[in-house]
Amino acid sequence: MVLRAVDPLKLAEFYSTLGLIFSSEQHGKGPLHYSADCAGIVIEIYPLSQATDSTASTRLGFTVASIDAVHPALEAAGAVLVSPAKSSPWGKRAVFRDPAGHCFELLEPEARPALSEVPQ
Repeated sequence: MVLRAVDPLKLAEFYSTLGLIFSSEQHGKGPLHYSADCAGIVIEIYPLSQATDSTASTRLGFTVASIDAVHPALEAAGAVLVSPAKSSPWGKRAVFRDPAGHCFELLEPEARPALSEVPQ
């Protein structure tokens, strides 16, 4: 998954609020960029060189233990709440916009009993 930003380091630092750990990379003469492994999916943040390279329409999704717990830290880091947390069939969901303009969704899964706890 590739995101582009005017300030890739700033965006990498923003997503570290959600626990992603980015490292800087540069392949040959290519641009310095940042990369993180998110449960087997690689997220890379490259410099935005032209408006046509925009990835602002890309929408990410992350599962978190508690939306209420991470919400203040996200806003302090520059996130904007787009859609407040509300219940859905999959759990509680909220949508934010990162400092580079990408929307991302947080999902707080609904607590469900383990199969061994379900009455037979």
